[in-house]
Amino acid sequence: MHELHLVEKIDDKALFGASVKAWRNRLGISQEVLAERSDLHRTYISDVERGARNLSLESIMRLARALNVSVAALFPADLVKGQTNSPSRESVDILLVEDNPDDVELTLQAFKQARFANRVQVVADGQEALDFLFFRGKYARRRPTERPPVVLLDLQLPKLSGLEVLRELRADRRTAAVPVVILTTSVDVENMTECKRLGADSYIVKPVSFERLSRATPPLNLSWALVKPVEQANGKAAPKQAAP
Repeated sequence: MHELHLVEKIDDKALFGASVKAWRNRLGISQEVLAERSDLHRTYISDVERGARNLSLESIMRLARALNVSVAALFPADLVKGQTNSPSRESVDILLVEDNPDDVELTLQAFKQARFANRVQVVADGQEALDFLFFRGKYARRRPTERPPVVLLDLQLPKLSGLEVLRELRADRRTAAVPVVILTTSVDVENMTECKRLGADSYIVKPVSFERLSRATPPLNLSWALVKPVEQANGKAAPKQAAP
């Protein structure tokens, strides 16, 4: 499986590194202590603060826990504002196609626990998923620019199966490049082979946890998983950061 890197660009890495250093200085701890708390190597922490590391979601979550802040707090406003592909306020970051209410709740809870501010649209069957993605039926008023960057797609769906949805997405040039992550209760070799043939980017065995999501998803567009600053997510001002 591929690893999702959320901070890859040089300028973004420098901004994120400065943020980590500022929060570390606020706590009055050394790089060695932060490395121990986050279960990361001392040289890794040094590289992060120098802006010399691509960061995965798992590493970002470890750093947030070690610094006792939310994931959102580690992303400077300048980094978020600098995203050229950031969606509009009305757009959707993730389309979750899942008919089991318990699995929907677990998936949404995984995002909530990490304090991600992504906009999630939930649909319960394959036909509604296609209507949403192709701006049909009750979704006809959606703007074409609002296509979700990532689709989390269950295989066992009413009306149209996940495989049928994936097949239609890949057959249409408008959605051929939309990243799709398959949700499955077990790794069925035959199904997974067909999903791969149809162009699925990766898969996650349910129930979804944020750790599983971060390990399973491929290198996707940064904007789908980038949290909003605290003041945007909560309507409150974010704490001022100390100068690095």
